[in-house]
Amino acid sequence: MPELPDIIAYLEALEPRVLGQTLERVRVAKPFVLRSVVPPLAAVEGKQVVELRRMGKRIVLGLEGSLFIMLHLMIAGRLRWVESGGKTPGRILLCIFEFSAGWLLFTEAGSTRRASLHLVEGEGGLQQFERGGLEVMDTNLEAFTARLTSENHTLKRALTDPRLFSGVGNAYSDEILHRARLSPVTLTSRLSSGEIERLYHATQESLAEWIQRLRGEAKDAFPEKVTAFRPEMAVHGRFGQPCPVCGTPVQRIVYSANETNYCARCQTGGKLLADRALSRLLKKDWPRSIDEVE
Repeated sequence: MPELPDIIAYLEALEPRVLGQTLERVRVAKPFVLRSVVPPLAAVEGKQVVELRRMGKRIVLGLEGSLFIMLHLMIAGRLRWVESGGKTPGRILLCIFEFSAGWLLFTEAGSTRRASLHLVEGEGGLQQFERGGLEVMDTNLEAFTARLTSENHTLKRALTDPRLFSGVGNAYSDEILHRARLSPVTLTSRLSSGEIERLYHATQESLAEWIQRLRGEAKDAFPEKVTAFRPEMAVHGRFGQPCPVCGTPVQRIVYSANETNYCARCQTGGKLLADRALSRLLKKDWPRSIDEVE
């Protein structure tokens, strides 16, 4: 799922292309993507885009008349920019937003149908989608500490909870925790003040570095390779590959459709974290430390 750095990359690419431009027409290719009925989608046609903003992992286009188009990409949703009348993908196309300068394509790979488009009116309409997460790039250590310790969860869950922190998901939480040298299953109530401070700086540094990296990749082009799996990442999506810090093979915890990646030497003192499926299957044969694996 595109997270804070990816959403920022999209917004920065959209600004010179659609801000101040008139949305001439909206064509919906897959009706399921439209999750609202009032106001009607036709209400935005002929309206000028007056602002762009991020709400968590959502992209918001503000138009004249206090109308807002909200796009939630979820896991497989992506945005593309093509010339007016240009070639569009067939099966994965959800919607086309037509501007005189070009077309913004909303696509979704796969068959999960989780991406969504809402049209809402007024700031009050937007508030129903506000999850309340803290903007980690715009906060201080004191506020970060208060939010982190407001509930007792594992660090992985706390960082990815949109009610606690805005825009951080599965991929960047792995990178943050590796940089902070903290286990993803450590409870927030058990953190020392020094560990919280380390996590705070790791969060800001990791996200800032990835924002800059994505800016450098895109330059003046529209982002085309938005993915949660990048070779430059330290641990996320790199199961079995060497940790860039210590060389130890990256480990994982698999749950549902997601997985958490971590370095046992850098983050858990050499301890292997139990995988819900495999550890139960192996029982006594489940290795307790990275030394038993190596």
